[in-house]
Amino acid sequence: MTKNIPLILAAICLGAFHSESALSAPESIDLSKFPAAEVDNVVVPVPSEVFSVLDKLGTPNWRAELRSSLGKNSGNRAQVALLLGTVIAEGFIAVEAEDSEKVKDIGKEVLVLAEAINVRKAVIARSKSITEKAEAKNWRSVRTEFDGALQDVRAAMEELGDDELAQLVSIGGWLRGTQVLTSIVSKNYSADGAELLYQPQLLDYFTKRLDGLKNTRLGKDELVVKIRKTLAGIRPLIGKDDGAKIPAENVDRINKMTSEVIAAITSKEA
Repeated sequence: MTKNIPLILAAICLGAFHSESALSAPESIDLSKFPAAEVDNVVVPVPSEVFSVLDKLGTPNWRAELRSSLGKNSGNRAQVALLLGTVIAEGFIAVEAEDSEKVKDIGKEVLVLAEAINVRKAVIARSKSITEKAEAKNWRSVRTEFDGALQDVRAAMEELGDDELAQLVSIGGWLRGTQVLTSIVSKNYSADGAELLYQPQLLDYFTKRLDGLKNTRLGKDELVVKIRKTLAGIRPLIGKDDGAKIPAENVDRINKMTSEVIAAITSKEA
């Protein structure tokens, strides 16, 4: 199994989050010891482990990473799928911030966006449970419900034959996770923190999926084209197999690139 450390939410967005299996945070990052699943030959560590490592590296201010606006539904199905991914990712950030009101707002927005792509029934129970558990401040259970919501949405979309849109949900969450991680690492740079960005297989996985859509209507969507270019731009910035450290300037560049594409996804004009 190849060593690979995806971003905070990558495992969530590939449907491989298991909160109950999280271990205590290590003193430093050991790439070989992360609990992991494997999805299409992509190693996916348990995301709560990545959260724990980040906490060890400097106790991130998660509330400062939350967005005031979750974005607007443009009616474009590609945009809605990407937006849904960013919103579910926001839910995990709100849980880390222990912001119950934000979590409840996000739970409602997940339901609205799910309805826009015809999978509302798949997340009705999850949305209600997210609200109830956020009010009780049962954060472990809220994480589990957000993870379940993502998996339910993906399964429902695939059942409807919308596999490509399901991939966009994953990519939207990954991009938001990348934006947040680079923001946190930039504010308190360390080589260990930057090492969490080393994820060549995951980038190749998403790139391959988007490249497969090039000649389709979805693949020609302006947002999808922009994201494909963004992934290509990020790839050389995440480090090489020779173990070279990822410098602070690369972290800043990745943050700028992901911030620009998140702004495009969340714009109603998208």
